[in-house]
Amino acid sequence: MGLLRGSVFVPLLVAAIWPILYQMGNRRVLLIDDEDDVREVAQLSLEMVANWDVVTASSGADGVALAASDQPDAIVLDVMMPGMDGSATYSHLQANPATRHIPVVLLTAKILDPIADRFANEVATVISKPFDPMRLPGQIANALGWAVEGKQ
Repeated sequence: MGLLRGSVFVPLLVAAIWPILYQMGNRRVLLIDDEDDVREVAQLSLEMVANWDVVTASSGADGVALAASDQPDAIVLDVMMPGMDGSATYSHLQANPATRHIPVVLLTAKILDPIADRFANEVATVISKPFDPMRLPGQIANALGWAVEGKQ
């Protein structure tokens, strides 16, 4: 208590960590997953742990449209979805000049996933489900070369 009261320690500490917090808080991530519970847990994890702005889509088609209009810093994409699956969604994103530059992180529930294997060299990383919500932001940040605050 004595260290903090009447000292410049707190302002110096805030000044020292502000660039890290600011950089992490400036990230906007699009999360595309058809499962409500996975979307909610991942969104909460990315918002609360990393302080990122998260936009969600429940289908590949909605995700492609949101990616074009919102221009997120990254896309977290589920592989197995009904209708437009992760493979088709990724192909649409890559075919559009407005979205092909956005890095993609794949989420997969299968240990041996031929779709994830097919795109493994093109995407930032592949993360297995179930994922650890406390580690998810760090895994994404590390794959994208983003600064990470604290332990992940």
